[in-house]
Amino acid sequence: MAALRAAVPVLSLLLGLCLEPAAAAAPLVIWHGMGDSCCNPLSMGYVQKLVEKKIPGIYVLSLKIGSNLIQDMENSFFMNVNDQVREVCSQLAADPHLKGGYNAMGFSQGGQFLRAVAQRCPSPPMLNLISVGGQHQGVYGFPRCPGESSHICDWIRKTLDLGAYTQAVQEHLVQAEYWHDPLKEEDYKKNSIFLADINQERGINETYKKNLMALKKFVMVKFLNDTMVDPPVSEWFGFYKSGQAKETVPLQETSLYKEDRLGLQEMDKAGKLVFLGVKGDHLHFSEEWFDTTILPFLQ
Repeated sequence: MAALRAAVPVLSLLLGLCLEPAAAAAPLVIWHGMGDSCCNPLSMGYVQKLVEKKIPGIYVLSLKIGSNLIQDMENSFFMNVNDQVREVCSQLAADPHLKGGYNAMGFSQGGQFLRAVAQRCPSPPMLNLISVGGQHQGVYGFPRCPGESSHICDWIRKTLDLGAYTQAVQEHLVQAEYWHDPLKEEDYKKNSIFLADINQERGINETYKKNLMALKKFVMVKFLNDTMVDPPVSEWFGFYKSGQAKETVPLQETSLYKEDRLGLQEMDKAGKLVFLGVKGDHLHFSEEWFDTTILPFLQ
């Protein structure tokens, strides 16, 4: 009898361990790309349902910039990116589900926008950042865009060619704010109101560096047959060699990395940078690839 009484606390402890629920997955915040919206059933809506199906109980916030889906889509072309980032930071700070931290997954331009959130708004904390086709060194070309027959695409191309770095274009055309002309590096560094700032082109903001280095993992997905992003190596933080637009260099050969202006060199050496390649054109991936390659970073 005494032996049984002595065993009861041990049995209770073991039973409690067995019955204790598994730790819930961290919430996920996703940000769509150009010409898309938060809840398109063929894109972000599909991704959200996929994550919710594979990770039961997870909280997923698909960011909407504007009061409705039309505004959300239009703002992906015409709302100042810095204003968008401020709006998102306010949304995240006000969401009680996120106060303990969250994972973030950005698609196309949503990738560099969420990186700006990580650098500028550390509360609530971003745990892991997954950039799916994000253009972290910008673009120098606009080979095609969603809705190829749309007049918007042609208008954007003409506007970028005529004056990407003029104040009016910078403040009102999203794609100009991450336009990176390797033939006009000084114009880019001086006049880019978004990308040159978050890439530390005009000086070192130690807070940006500290906040980005707080990430557990920074995952960059490059589409190996990408026909939309020019150059595709921007999806792995590489870019054209300065002064020309033919030869590209990987992140590790850029001044940004060598000078470690964002802490990427230190993150790389610590195993925090993850470079993934997937066959297919821009944002084309299979559910199987997503399940086996991306979901592990969310669980």
